[in-house]
Amino acid sequence: MSWRQTFLVLKREYITRVKSKGFIWATILVPVGFALLIGVGIFIAVWDSEITYSLGVSDETGQIVSTLQDFDSERYVDYSDLPVDSLRAMVLRDEINGYIIITEENITEDRPLELIYSGSGGMQFLTAVRSDFREAIRQERLVRAEVGEDVRSIFESSVAVESRRLSREGEEREDDTEFFSMVGFFMGIIIFGAIFGYGGYIMRGVIEEKTNRIIEVIASSVRPIELLTGKMAGVGAIAITQFAIWILALTGLTAISGPIAAAFMGDATPPQMPDEMAATEADINTLLNIPTIETSLIVYFIVFFLLGYLLYSSLFAAVGSAADSETDTQQLMLPITAPIMIAYIILFHAMRSPDSTISVVGSLIPFFAPIVMVTRIAITEVPFWQIGLSISLMLLTFVGTMWLSARIYKVGILSYGKTASFKDLFKWIRQ
Repeated sequence: MSWRQTFLVLKREYITRVKSKGFIWATILVPVGFALLIGVGIFIAVWDSEITYSLGVSDETGQIVSTLQDFDSERYVDYSDLPVDSLRAMVLRDEINGYIIITEENITEDRPLELIYSGSGGMQFLTAVRSDFREAIRQERLVRAEVGEDVRSIFESSVAVESRRLSREGEEREDDTEFFSMVGFFMGIIIFGAIFGYGGYIMRGVIEEKTNRIIEVIASSVRPIELLTGKMAGVGAIAITQFAIWILALTGLTAISGPIAAAFMGDATPPQMPDEMAATEADINTLLNIPTIETSLIVYFIVFFLLGYLLYSSLFAAVGSAADSETDTQQLMLPITAPIMIAYIILFHAMRSPDSTISVVGSLIPFFAPIVMVTRIAITEVPFWQIGLSISLMLLTFVGTMWLSARIYKVGILSYGKTASFKDLFKWIRQ
């Protein structure tokens, strides 16, 4: 194989696509979209959009409604003197959002309360109501049990658990597992989309050249293996260029997003939310102070992206050479899309439990590793031998897929008239 000829194909593929409008627009729009996302997030945090919901309370015990009104006098209205039919009519007339009837059995026998409401308010409203009624009834039970104030304060207190990670070098550091779980998840999603996107680039390029009969001219001066390798390298160079621009742009936007958000928020107080959904001041500060992403994680992301790209792009090129149109490729895509979709499913499990058996095994299987392993690396301390084994297996598998794809590509690029079947592909491989 002549590396000079391969480089010429790479150069042609790279320059042609870099000058295309699609590449330029995609490179620009991703950072712009990220900036808009940050801006919308800041706008939502600053803008007080709380809506007051009113809930009628018919308290047959006469004890609970006063506690509820201490929590929120606007939300909870005492309608203990009205019959149920009147409360239902008020809900239908949108005078109140709903009502709850409290009986003695709700306090003494753990009988569940029933909320009858119009459906407005969403999860924030439902979570607030459940939390408030749970707390009000719990306080009433403590009062009836004649529990002392000391015991009540102990019962109502909670102990915070702050976590710190111990590195393999024995150093303690802040635990940012939640943040890096999201980072790992998005990295896996990016690789998932990039494999389809850039692999599709190659497949469509091969089909287009076959359709225009350009491939016949190119194949007369370049060997098929050189053409295939040059195409893969050219699109890979485009991917690296695009990712480099995006990483620089997103890094800059991330660095300035915290100060900008803090400046806009100032003394603004976010809308009040129920206990389960409330954001404390510490939570807000944590969101504004984004943890530093280590260089090693970015390097691993690039390595596994490139290996995943190389592994799958050769297969995409083979499928493109075996078809006469993009529509005809659907019947040949199953062996390619199935492993990617399985890796996508494992990705969600790895995000929740990165050290589980299925996550570890999935990160070692070459066709799943590009998506799963980078997620695990972001979230947990992955032993280096697992990373090394995963990379080695992917390289070996790439050699095998490249050999298969080259044999299919050699015959397929000069085959016209119909889309090859799997039987035809096996015949080409054996030739």
